[in-house]
Amino acid sequence: MNKTPGFKILDCTIRDGGYVTNWRFDKTLVREVYRALSKSGLDYVEIGYRGTERHFDPERFGAWRFSTEEDVRDVVSNINGARIALMADYGRIEPEDFREAADSVVDMVRVAVHRDKLMGAARLVEAIKARGYEVALNAMGYTGYSEGERRLLVDLLKGSGVDYVYVADSYGALFPGQIRGVLEPLLEAPGVKVGFHPHNSLQMAFANTIEAINCGVHIIDSTIYGMGRAAGNLPTEIIITYLEDQRGDKNNSIPILNLIDKYFLPLHDEHRWGYQLPYMLSGMFQCHPDYARHLIEYKEYTVEDMWKTMDYVRRKNPAGFSKELLTEVINEGIIGHAGAPRGEYVVAGPMPRAGAVEAAPRQVPYRDRHRGRDFLILANGPTLRTHRGKIERFIERFDPVILGANFLGGLFVPHYHAFNNKRRFTSYADTVADASRLLVGPNIPEETVREYTDRDFERLHYVDVLDAAFDIKDGVITTNCRTVSVLLLGVAIVMGAKRIFAAGMDGYAGASNHHFYRERDEKEDPALIVERHRWCQRFLEEIDGYLDSRGREGIHILTPTSYKSFYKGIDNYLQEEGSFGKVRGAQGDIQGEDLL
Repeated sequence: MNKTPGFKILDCTIRDGGYVTNWRFDKTLVREVYRALSKSGLDYVEIGYRGTERHFDPERFGAWRFSTEEDVRDVVSNINGARIALMADYGRIEPEDFREAADSVVDMVRVAVHRDKLMGAARLVEAIKARGYEVALNAMGYTGYSEGERRLLVDLLKGSGVDYVYVADSYGALFPGQIRGVLEPLLEAPGVKVGFHPHNSLQMAFANTIEAINCGVHIIDSTIYGMGRAAGNLPTEIIITYLEDQRGDKNNSIPILNLIDKYFLPLHDEHRWGYQLPYMLSGMFQCHPDYARHLIEYKEYTVEDMWKTMDYVRRKNPAGFSKELLTEVINEGIIGHAGAPRGEYVVAGPMPRAGAVEAAPRQVPYRDRHRGRDFLILANGPTLRTHRGKIERFIERFDPVILGANFLGGLFVPHYHAFNNKRRFTSYADTVADASRLLVGPNIPEETVREYTDRDFERLHYVDVLDAAFDIKDGVITTNCRTVSVLLLGVAIVMGAKRIFAAGMDGYAGASNHHFYRERDEKEDPALIVERHRWCQRFLEEIDGYLDSRGREGIHILTPTSYKSFYKGIDNYLQEEGSFGKVRGAQGDIQGEDLL
């Protein structure tokens, strides 16, 4: 079948699958994984990472991000099974993090490195080798190496004592016809054994692995049920089933299949790894899948935006994922602003910083349209439903101008229904009531609007300025806040609000569900949730300060919220009208024209 019939298989489920669960696997599961894979005839089982804890937040990650000697020994004891491997990231590990191999149950240490750190990683691998371990150097993003970088890698391996050098198709970008050209320079290097680590972004992991075997690789990687970051990996059960037919009785797929049925089907229902359209784009453009993952979690960008992002990132050719580069893509206006109607005030090209905006836009049509009226902003938190009756009574008593955001589910019919997020617009535009006026953000192209509705609409007028404090000039809001319900507080000011109330603005801190309805792909990165909460808190404070500096009442959030400083319970306003019924200032009643 191939030039190296004795090639080996390493299963890295607990390590690579840890990207899905933050390395939180029960010890019973890990032990059962090791037992089943050993019965199935695998050669190595990688039981997580070994990481120097000062480089990580131990509270954020589960035990298998660190995989101590004691934990590994616990899950493999009394099982006569596969050899044991651990992974380590260069820059997050020291040789001293490994005891002498004679005192360890670990057999192999693999060091993952990007192309800009090859020389240091080679020295680290040699130091770990000196402690008695088999060692492997995993060349991440190898398909993006220049010819000079590939020659450097081969030169570093000569005489190094490295047992394996891995070609990692990190972005899942390869097709079978490209495999030989990628592998041969390493396979032809004297004394070097080559491994292949496939990803499944283009659903080519199995086909590419078979081609790599035929080219003569010495070791391949896989994971149970393909579990892994983004689109996942070569499924172990697939390659084992194939080998059962190809090379006799060495392998047995039944223990793995039983394991999948008992543990991994429920895990997949919970975490949903595997092939997805954004990760296909990662493979097409040879970009780290975290670019797609972050754009998905922002819940703001379309697949077209992701396409533009990947194209931009590919041309920059970074080593691995760079949060700074993703921020550059967003702040440079490469996504999110293109296609706005001619004549509207939007950012074209690099996003300006505070103080950079000089040109005034055309007249904002809704400026002062409802001068002196109370306003109610309807956000989408769970309290919008749980407090519906009280909100209805508040509306009946105070007759506010109502501005609604995103999906309202027929709970209320606002005077204005606003969208500033292309994904939500395309999902919910058809739910806007006939009686509501449609407001659309400038970053939603007119062709997109017209694809989903033929009704009249008005543009939200704001300029998205990097690092800007909230301000209003000539009816145009200056801000860097894209959360539409918070932005509508500013729109209410422009429209001439006397007082501004909000309902359903529950905040993100401590909430298990951020909407009164279930939105697709609800799971989010906890760090991103905290960031979004703080971002909204900042702009609530700035808008409140803007009102206060002009002698006006601040923001009143009527329903329970984690933005505690703005909470004034709706029951206060449903009592007999008293001190809450009028707006008073030092000179008596304040009129709307005093606001702007």
